[in-house]
Amino acid sequence: MATSEDKQIHRVHNFELVDGMKLQINVSGSSIGRNVRVQFQLRNCARTWILHWGFLYRGNTNWFIPAEHPKQGALQTPFVKSGEIYLVTVELRDPKIHAIEFVLKDGSHDRWLRLNHGNFRIEIPEIDTNTCLQPIPKDLIELRAYQNWERRGRPNNSPQQQQKDYNDALKELQLQLSNGISLKDLQSSHMTASTKPVFKNKEQIRYGVPSYPCRRHDVEKWLQKNYKGHVKTTTLPSSSFVALVENSLGADNVISRQSYHMDHEIVVLSKIISSDYHILVAVNMKGAAILHWGVSKCSPGECSPPPDMLPDKSKMVAGACQTYFTDIATARGSFQMVDINLQKRKFVGIQFVIWLGGSWIKNNGENFFVGLHPMDPKDKNFVSKVDGDDKVKWLLDEISCREKEAERSLMHRFNIAAELTERCKGEGELGLIAIMVWMRFMACRHLTWNKNYNVKPREISEAQDRFTNLLQKIYLSQPNDREIVRLIMAFVGRGGQGDVGQRIRDEILVIQRNNGCKTGMMEEWHQKLHNNTSPDDIIICEALLNYIRCGFKIDAYWQTLNCHGLSKQKLASYDRPIVSEPRFRADAKESLTHDLTMYLKTLKAVHSGADLESAIETCYKGHNSVISDSFGSLSSKLRECLTFIKAHIHDESINQLMEKLVDSRIELHPVLGTACGRAKDLLFLDISLASAIKTTMERGLKDLNFSHPPEIMFFISLLLESLCLSVVNNEDLIYCTKDWYRVSESYRTNDAQWALQAKAILDRLQLVLAERSQTYQKKFQPSVKYLGCLLGVEKYAIDNFTEELVRAQSEAVLSILINRFEPVLRKVANLGCWQVISPVEVCGFITSVNELITLQNKVYRRPTIIIASRITGEEEIPVGVVAVLTPDMPDVLSHVSIRARNNKVCFATCFDQNILRNLRLKEGKAVSIRLKSTNLIISDISSSNLSLSSSALPSIPRGITFKRKIFRGKYAVSVEDFTPDMVGAKSCNSKFLRGRVPSWIKIPTSIAIPFGAFETVLSENINKDIANKISRLYKFINGGDLSKLQEIQEAVLQMSAPLSLIYELKNKMRSSGMPWPGDEGWNLAWRSIKKVWASKWNERAFISCRKANLNHDNLCMAVLIQETICGDYAFVIHTKNPLSGDNSEIYTEIVKGLGETLVGAYPGRAMSFVTKKNNLKSPIVTCYPSKLIGLFGKPSIIFRSDSNGEDLEKYAGAGLYDSVIMNDPEKVILDYSRDPMVGDKSFQTSVFSKIAETGKIIESLYGYPQDIEGVLKDGLIYVVQARPQM
Repeated sequence: MATSEDKQIHRVHNFELVDGMKLQINVSGSSIGRNVRVQFQLRNCARTWILHWGFLYRGNTNWFIPAEHPKQGALQTPFVKSGEIYLVTVELRDPKIHAIEFVLKDGSHDRWLRLNHGNFRIEIPEIDTNTCLQPIPKDLIELRAYQNWERRGRPNNSPQQQQKDYNDALKELQLQLSNGISLKDLQSSHMTASTKPVFKNKEQIRYGVPSYPCRRHDVEKWLQKNYKGHVKTTTLPSSSFVALVENSLGADNVISRQSYHMDHEIVVLSKIISSDYHILVAVNMKGAAILHWGVSKCSPGECSPPPDMLPDKSKMVAGACQTYFTDIATARGSFQMVDINLQKRKFVGIQFVIWLGGSWIKNNGENFFVGLHPMDPKDKNFVSKVDGDDKVKWLLDEISCREKEAERSLMHRFNIAAELTERCKGEGELGLIAIMVWMRFMACRHLTWNKNYNVKPREISEAQDRFTNLLQKIYLSQPNDREIVRLIMAFVGRGGQGDVGQRIRDEILVIQRNNGCKTGMMEEWHQKLHNNTSPDDIIICEALLNYIRCGFKIDAYWQTLNCHGLSKQKLASYDRPIVSEPRFRADAKESLTHDLTMYLKTLKAVHSGADLESAIETCYKGHNSVISDSFGSLSSKLRECLTFIKAHIHDESINQLMEKLVDSRIELHPVLGTACGRAKDLLFLDISLASAIKTTMERGLKDLNFSHPPEIMFFISLLLESLCLSVVNNEDLIYCTKDWYRVSESYRTNDAQWALQAKAILDRLQLVLAERSQTYQKKFQPSVKYLGCLLGVEKYAIDNFTEELVRAQSEAVLSILINRFEPVLRKVANLGCWQVISPVEVCGFITSVNELITLQNKVYRRPTIIIASRITGEEEIPVGVVAVLTPDMPDVLSHVSIRARNNKVCFATCFDQNILRNLRLKEGKAVSIRLKSTNLIISDISSSNLSLSSSALPSIPRGITFKRKIFRGKYAVSVEDFTPDMVGAKSCNSKFLRGRVPSWIKIPTSIAIPFGAFETVLSENINKDIANKISRLYKFINGGDLSKLQEIQEAVLQMSAPLSLIYELKNKMRSSGMPWPGDEGWNLAWRSIKKVWASKWNERAFISCRKANLNHDNLCMAVLIQETICGDYAFVIHTKNPLSGDNSEIYTEIVKGLGETLVGAYPGRAMSFVTKKNNLKSPIVTCYPSKLIGLFGKPSIIFRSDSNGEDLEKYAGAGLYDSVIMNDPEKVILDYSRDPMVGDKSFQTSVFSKIAETGKIIESLYGYPQDIEGVLKDGLIYVVQARPQM
């Protein structure tokens, strides 16, 4: 029984447990401070233990668990190994929590450890005594740390030691304060002439706390995945309910569909039925439900529908209609529905609420709104023309139609934008993208801002205010769309009610009167401001200020205007033209500077959405500040940061400024999603802070010292944090940030292993940034192209729209930082500019392509070196290609890499973009590639030195043949019956290893569907038509039409299984101890088998056979069936180092989850290591992981391709054919920050040594180098495949 050693310790608790185990619990923070951190440390334990816990509120003995709304219950959290101890860390933010209670559970023996037959209990301190002390200035702490450092002889400290010095100095000063010494006395004693240091160089400044401290925040609190809402249904799950409604009512001619998730689910379909427009509202509710609805005729407001279009069971009430739902019953389920026939009337939309059980069901407190698409009843193709999958065509068409009205003034444009945004609510993200594209075209002056219409500034400001209030509402209610909403708001500006816009009109008159400038340019500008102010006025005001500050030099005026796109012609084109140049009295310089500076703030407050100064002023203005005490502890910290920012925004040194900018965003983040009345002011503040972070970092790039890693790591941390706060679906970025914290804290000068880890994180981060850019391109560009063409926007603006949008975000400056830092890391890690995957010396002509896979069917008639931007892992390298060079990072042991080595093709990753850029400039020229150590040397050569005929031949040696196999009468065979006549090399090798490897190496249970089974099943009468179709298609393929390969694969998937095959397979699986998937599972299993058979006709495999001069007709496909090992990691071993050719070295790559991400060359690199066969206990890591995702599955069955055309002598055929898992695995974004394979050296060495020993044993059984695939699960090794290494 556990006993307590000391129950009175307030912050540290120690317990002696059974079997010599010890439990230490460290408590930090306080409940009032909402920052409690409880760390449980288990020592001397040999098994897996689980913390079974809950927390208590004062006066309540029930356990509660953390949640948005804490509820009764308990959590079970497994301890995670960290070095020699096991850890669980609990963080608590609820100030009402009084204590944590827990017991310990033995995960392997199902026993419980309690404290004296009761629960362990840890009380949470209400007050953190450290926080009660007077705050100590940072410079005083640094000074104490400096003095301590000097007393120790000024050692050369690491960043970790520097941070420790700072923390020690802080504790010393806090102790003195607690002993009664005043802060004033402390400052006096430290700043005497004899001890006050004079900092003359950076080394002295960095003595105590580093100038670039390691950052660490609980970034997982910022995780933003696509929000799916809280769904409770009374009949069917939501996805099933949508399917039920569409199956029952028909999915044909559906124009749009909307789904709302409350306590019930509401599905709204817009359909064309017999040329009439219908709105179908379906609910999965029980009981009498009533639809209370009205139509919107010309704006989103509600009014009564015409009497002749009321559905059955309807009655009119004041300003609306009430219709009882009708019950619909089907074999699959039941629901209630109302069918509203709008006939051919043109309405903006309908609004509704639902009455059920004595209460109203609303959409976040408001009416549901269904926007309607414009309909031309004469257009028979209306439905097919409504929308593509990539844009909302009706909305873009409507924008184009309304542009003529919108260009009258910004007031008209913002009012129309608000109306269309309201109408397109049901279109989700694509609807908002259409609005965003339109607003950006406007903001970039591709559209007219004002044409023959006078409007007061107040009216423009109020229109902006209405539009941005609507955007605020969408931001709060639609978390998935927040990224797009932020973009729109940045292009629009804040606006405002009351005197906000009117001040533009009034204050210019005051400036003119006070400074004697009532004529000329100032009067012309006044007339423009009076009749149609716009964002151009900000630029004009800045130009006037620069003109004045430069001593009334007119060149400064025009230079400012021109660099922002305002020419003389543009100024003269306004409805109220500005044709004069400014002329001011010299004695008015000081007064004008003051007045125009203040006026610039007024202009920015209305027109600028990303201006930091005006955003701060707006939040602080008036007596009731937006940043008020209602936000608790946020207020003081945020005020402190913003005050610093205002004072230092133009500082040359950006260190502290960047930190304060990011810290401000971190403080803002918790309240941005709350339903605050002026949430948009905080949102504009956050947008402006994000913009300032980007521009500040760009400004400071020139002064960064890239040879000082702590400095660069600090700024990368800041940019990562800011990016995490801006992005929806930020899981990848969150995990990169956590991993970056880890590597920053473990920094060691000139440490190669550290540099490899840092480079891996940055490699992954570059992949994430590239993926985001591609996502933007895919989402935005279809709407950009369509709307841009409708509005007559210039082609260059359309083509570059998304690229310029991406460059305007902080991702761009982060990418610059990474690209400049990466060569420094490579130098420390002793890496060159190249990762040579297939070391072959060649000569050839350079050709650049985007994706290699688009060329795999091409035949080059001269030796060709391909520069490919993208490698998917699915490719077959084209005939005539002698080298493939790429910035992509395929794994060394991926199938495409193995095939490159097998074909004697040079294959390499280039880390230096400048090298690739220069190579692309050599398009069509001849070069030679030579190997020098681990790098490539590329030289220009004369094209006459190349033989044009030699490369026309396939690079695979001749003389490779294989015979067609025949069916031996069995549809299923057990492992004991595996022979080369019945199954392929995979199955035979599995049989060979069984019983020969040590017991600690596991071989999965296997059976097989033998050669000839496919041909026999195809010849059955039930598949006669399919056989004939395949025969016809094959003739086209033999004639060179490879497009028919896909049709053959689709035909194979239509085959039916004879009962005898099902019967034999079921019996053989059961007799071998494998689970039969059951009747429902059989359909998945049968489809998986057919996919394996169909892969005989995938294009990659067909081309490979043709290159090797193999007869594709003779190819037969057996199917090896194994239980899926759902391991923690998967690995591939080559027992002869494929990079160096060294037979004394074993090369291994390992990934989290299933091995498909490795062999299939999923984006990112696997972790790799090399082990000497005579020293298995000392593996050397050569690459750390950067894979974005892992594949994880539940217990299932895998069907592996096992053809007679693989693993032939001199022809591996690696990965040509498909292996299929019966149940699709789940894609999981990977978090390496706590992965013991990366961070736990002892765990890493133990596992890697065991894997290498496995390779050595299997190689010794065969007598020659092996290519081995395996799985690591719960510390056990499973070998799933072995074959000769090519």
